[in-house]
Amino acid sequence: MPGKLYLCATPIGNLEDMTFRAVRVLKEVDLIAAEDTRNSIRILNHFEIHTPMTSYHEFNKYDKGHFLVQQMLEGKNVAVITDAGTPGISDPGYELVVLCREAGIEVTALPGCVAAITALTISGLPTRRFVFEGFLPTDKKEQKEALERLRLETRTIIIYEAPHRLVKTLELLNEELGNRKISICRELTKKHEQVYAADLLEALEYYRNHEPRGECVLILSGADNKQIKLDRQRDWLTMDIHDHMTLYEKQGIERKEAMKLVARDRGVTKRQVYQQLLQEKSH
Repeated sequence: MPGKLYLCATPIGNLEDMTFRAVRVLKEVDLIAAEDTRNSIRILNHFEIHTPMTSYHEFNKYDKGHFLVQQMLEGKNVAVITDAGTPGISDPGYELVVLCREAGIEVTALPGCVAAITALTISGLPTRRFVFEGFLPTDKKEQKEALERLRLETRTIIIYEAPHRLVKTLELLNEELGNRKISICRELTKKHEQVYAADLLEALEYYRNHEPRGECVLILSGADNKQIKLDRQRDWLTMDIHDHMTLYEKQGIERKEAMKLVARDRGVTKRQVYQQLLQEKSH
């Protein structure tokens, strides 16, 4: 019988957040695949876990992934851990899960710490609907595309950032998304945990004068839905009403329905659209 893959969440700072189940499984599996064995040995030593380790990280995830799958096909159980948090969430793990699914190997997760959710819950910003962006792309074009998507995102936004890039990222967010509420969460679960809640401009001023330390989780308020609608209406109103009608009619939409859509776009009644069309036609 094939072995099994266990995705084991590990503490993001405070070792007391390690679960009893994770400790047991890490002791029982045949092999632990760790993002950085030098970091993971600290956790294993603390909990007296003596299971053999092998490295599994961003730069060997395909070659080592096939090796791990072969081990599991031979009947060994494998656990994946990352430097902190849950494997697969901005950390290696996703590609191995895909390989296991393709090979018919059972995959299970041992839930635990996730920096994104930990930060969200203490941010003071809405938690009902949110979107996890992870780290913004480093490629300029991809970065701009990502920010353009986020500009109209109405859900709370979660972004990861390294301390040395924090100020630059705050500048980009303010430039592309406008001044919004933000909570910057650092050193989560550690002794010097900090949640700095402000708006983007205030946060920029603060971190230009206070060098941040530790990985940062940025919780950013979503775009205001009412403002988005007003902005769209403003854009539509710059278009000639006949051109606006033609835009829909060229899509095969009947005139009455097109008039209804134009009225919705411009924030007026269908009757007002009809009257405006008649007035312009008479001129």
